[in-house]
Amino acid sequence: MSGGETDETIVMPVTWQGDVKQACDSARQLAAAIGFPESHAEEIVLAVNELATNLIKHASGGSMEMSVLRRDGRTGIQVKTDDRGPGIKDVNRAITDGYSTAGSLGIGLGTVNRMMDEMEIHSERSSGTHIECHRWVRPTTDGHVGNDLEFGAATRAYQDASENGDAFLIKQWEGHALAGVIDGLGHGQFAQRASQTARHYIEQHFDQPLESLFRGVGRACRATRGVVMALGRFDLRQQKLTVASVGNVEMRLIGSTQRFNPIVRRGIIGLNAPNAVCFDHPWTAESVLVLHSDGLRTHWAPDQFPEILRQPASAAAHRLLTALGKPDDDATVLIVRGGRS
Repeated sequence: MSGGETDETIVMPVTWQGDVKQACDSARQLAAAIGFPESHAEEIVLAVNELATNLIKHASGGSMEMSVLRRDGRTGIQVKTDDRGPGIKDVNRAITDGYSTAGSLGIGLGTVNRMMDEMEIHSERSSGTHIECHRWVRPTTDGHVGNDLEFGAATRAYQDASENGDAFLIKQWEGHALAGVIDGLGHGQFAQRASQTARHYIEQHFDQPLESLFRGVGRACRATRGVVMALGRFDLRQQKLTVASVGNVEMRLIGSTQRFNPIVRRGIIGLNAPNAVCFDHPWTAESVLVLHSDGLRTHWAPDQFPEILRQPASAAAHRLLTALGKPDDDATVLIVRGGRS
């Protein structure tokens, strides 16, 4: 994990419960000084509490370092812990909510994954455990990016069930936007739990690179059935679309003169998924991105639905859902296109 320039470093030993409180107080003060809003600062404090508590519980103490982090014009906080304990036997299981070797609820490292934007763990039986994590100050989300993008979505559960295993998301900020479709494995409440877990993680970390979002969702969804997912990130200043997909969420780009051929990885995020591969493509006012779950039939051509280019995006999304939706599956379609002048 690439860090960046750091300053204002705080280093402290953590050997008893009083040190945990001191670490939390220091994290709260540092986060406020950096510019984190109070609610985000308390999320950082929660992560620091879990990390510090783990040092005592699993390694009989260790050290913690907190510092201001600056990278690519962004500001954040970096938290590191080191111990000489027995190491973590299975890092992936340790991040999973509900897993514990000390009789606790087993939500410590899972909480750190959710609260922080990036986390790396290096653990060896002979040398102990080193954890490094970052949290960045979020850009302002005012809910729109002018008239540069138009969004439309339609979703329904299979056979009029009460729980929908699909989810979608739309986030906009400072000349950027993120849109995605998530499909929880199977149907019903457990599929819904998986897709909502993934959606919640992304909404908490929306401004991070797509690779980080897929990695974080994979960790967050380990205690669920898992999901498949496609995300599109829009950089309006550079007129660029970046997409990534794991699983069978369909991605179509209409109105582009260049070939759109992203790399789709197969697998289930949270279970056995490989790393997502990002694909960049030019984005123009004529571009239309269509994402849909496998609850819609995939054998269709844009010229069958000229309303995608003509109607408002929300009406076009409902049209595709009505025409292509399968009755025996959850179904979701999301349309993003260049804003109309």
